[in-house]
Amino acid sequence: MAMNLKWVAQVTARAVGRAPVLGGAQQGSNCAKTFNRFLNVHEYQGAKQMAGFGINVPPGIPAFTVQEAVDAAKKMDGGSGEVVVKSQILAGGRGLGTFKSGLQGGVHMCKTEEVEGLASEMLGGTLVTKQSGPEGKPVNCLYIAKKMQLQNEKYFAILLDRGSGGPLVIACSEGGTSIEDLAEKYPDKIIKVPIDINAGITEDQAAQVVDGLEVSGDKAAAMEQVKGLYNLFVESDCTMVEVNPLAEDPEGNLIAADAKLGFDDNASFRQKDLFALKDDTQIDQREVAASKWDLNYIGLDGEIGCMVNGAGLAMATMDIIKLHGGTPANFLDVGGSAEKQQIVEAFKILTMDEHVKAILVNIFGGIMKCDVIAAGIVAAAKELDLKVPLVVRLEGTNVETGKQIMEESNMKIITAVDLDDAAKKAVAAIQA
Repeated sequence: MAMNLKWVAQVTARAVGRAPVLGGAQQGSNCAKTFNRFLNVHEYQGAKQMAGFGINVPPGIPAFTVQEAVDAAKKMDGGSGEVVVKSQILAGGRGLGTFKSGLQGGVHMCKTEEVEGLASEMLGGTLVTKQSGPEGKPVNCLYIAKKMQLQNEKYFAILLDRGSGGPLVIACSEGGTSIEDLAEKYPDKIIKVPIDINAGITEDQAAQVVDGLEVSGDKAAAMEQVKGLYNLFVESDCTMVEVNPLAEDPEGNLIAADAKLGFDDNASFRQKDLFALKDDTQIDQREVAASKWDLNYIGLDGEIGCMVNGAGLAMATMDIIKLHGGTPANFLDVGGSAEKQQIVEAFKILTMDEHVKAILVNIFGGIMKCDVIAAGIVAAAKELDLKVPLVVRLEGTNVETGKQIMEESNMKIITAVDLDDAAKKAVAAIQA
């Protein structure tokens, strides 16, 4: 049976960290740890990280209160009487976003005396952008930046490229808009320079990038900026560095005017300071709860909650639910060695979604034992007093013991003989 491509694309994109930043999947088994929530940081945090590598960034100060915003504006106006006020959320398209209060725009260039009023409206609000989804993201911080006289906007990025087996620098002499739009409008201006991860970026490669950017200022200085961005990528264990725009000031110096940085979760053990910056308020709280229990959760928009062990089994479960006329509400993988309490916590996460009208548990016990799963299911059903139909299909190690535990629990558990039977019963349950 062919996979339903919609669900494959949606789950895969979320699982490998492409919402909103690009990433790559870790190689490994089909357990929960196979997938990573690649760390993404706020603009002000990324600017500080870049400055540490000698990269030119616009001066700015983060503000978490209205008074902090007012004080920061006085320091940043530089006598011009104007500053830039930027909402700090982990989603792109802030400038064209809309607050749920009705305020238009998450980024404002304004008079210094207007900052207090704007900050009052923006802080604590919810900003909806084309990348945030309709639910939007909370704005708990503003970045008060100096108004820069920037020109000649360009595009620059470094990401991991499967084709070349290492970092790939992408540069374009045009910028300020998405790379997809640039690729359509200026395909001949986009250059790609693969870098040997062992050798690092060479002088010739840095010069090639600078030529592709068509810098108007000092080329040697521009090359140092390119090398600094590459060093940031490697030494900070980035999955992606995207600077858009990479612009020039009136003297021709390259300035990283806006950047998006992603970091590999597998490097958290050696990037402790970076990972301490993680902002859980910007993440689906079900995903936050799942990560605390070493579970992998990805929310979808359907009605049938899915609890499985193994990414492949999860894909198959979602696909067969769709085949029988249902819609999966999530991807929840308990991995290959979950304990009883983890199963209970998994049910708590599933029931956090008010759209879940039924739950389907599909477990194939190998290392994972069916009796452990069954005990967790029964404990969860009792503790949470489940109000939605619960369909369970178990197969594998200690399956008979597991079935006996469920039968003797006197709980309303709908058992299934196989995956097809389970999917049919789950769909029928929400249609009843």
